Amino acid sequence: MSKKHLLSIVILLSLGLASCAPALPVVTTQDASTEASEAPASQVVAGELQGKLVIYSGRSEPLIQPVIDGFSKKHPNLEIQLKAGSNSELANALLEEADNPVADVFVTTELFTVQSLAAQRVFQSYRPSNADRLPAEFIGPEYQWIGLTRRGRVIMYNTELVSMEEAPKSIFELTDPKWEGQVAAAGSTNGSMQAQIAAMRGLIGEQATEAWLEGLLDNEVTFFGGHTDVRKAVGAGEFKIGLVNHYYFYLQKAEGSPVGIIYPDQAEGEIGLITNSTAAGVVRGAPDLPAAQAFIDFLVSEEGQKLFAELNYEYPLLQGVAVRQGVEPLEGFRLADVDVSKAALDFEATFQLMERIGLP
Repeated sequence: MSKKHLLSIVILLSLGLASCAPALPVVTTQDASTEASEAPASQVVAGELQGKLVIYSGRSEPLIQPVIDGFSKKHPNLEIQLKAGSNSELANALLEEADNPVADVFVTTELFTVQSLAAQRVFQSYRPSNADRLPAEFIGPEYQWIGLTRRGRVIMYNTELVSMEEAPKSIFELTDPKWEGQVAAAGSTNGSMQAQIAAMRGLIGEQATEAWLEGLLDNEVTFFGGHTDVRKAVGAGEFKIGLVNHYYFYLQKAEGSPVGIIYPDQAEGEIGLITNSTAAGVVRGAPDLPAAQAFIDFLVSEEGQKLFAELNYEYPLLQGVAVRQGVEPLEGFRLADVDVSKAALDFEATFQLMERIGLP
């Protein structure tokens, strides 16, 4: 059985478990010292964290490591271990380790996985100090997970092969036969693609979303495992067009590639820009609880949010933190009228749709 299908089973189980699970107490920053005394592996010596923080990250190492480095500078005596992998691999590891947790924190690229795990009480409630400055739609029930950054689903193109005038202005133009065999995208195992499909089901309905996906298949879109491969292929001219999260365009442009960007579906009557969010949660029974809570606090602190913005070109969720210079602010665009966190709750139908049409 594939990891994708295993995660689907995990998600289905979560729907039943969530309905009967008891409410969790909300732990705040003020409660951290009390919680810390119950975690034998945790030590706070003279106000300094000492111990071992284990982070499971569905975000690739190059995108999360700079933020970890920023946290490490504040806590030099804390050992930090990062395990990066796919969201589904790490989700299954967390479930298998539930009786004897290894990880302290899980960071994910989207809301599908984190909400599935939260429904199964993989996370424990924790309210970070800056929670009141985060959008309510990106805070999980009982603070089991917290949104970190926002990203837009954009179209990037190779400027040596496509002019700005002829570049697609809508994601629905990607099914136009003029782009046959010239478009790259992330496939069905990618969290951001899954979230986009969920959002589209909420925006335009099941049948129209299915027709769009079948149009991509008919147009011989090439599907990669992740967006890094997509951006590099477009940057190298192997494909004219790529469907990616916005920051992949900026990362590729910073490498000197001839690429342009379209924030799609901005015309009157179009669906608007689809966005999604990264997220993180404290693992229930975390071996180093104080370090886990401190890391969550850092991720949504001004310093942590600035690192995401400046190094990764992402949109901070914390109010008052600016985007990196040169990145188009979201306020300038029409955003899709859909609550992605709610759309992502319809796990079963979204996975069934991808499997039904055979999305790679």
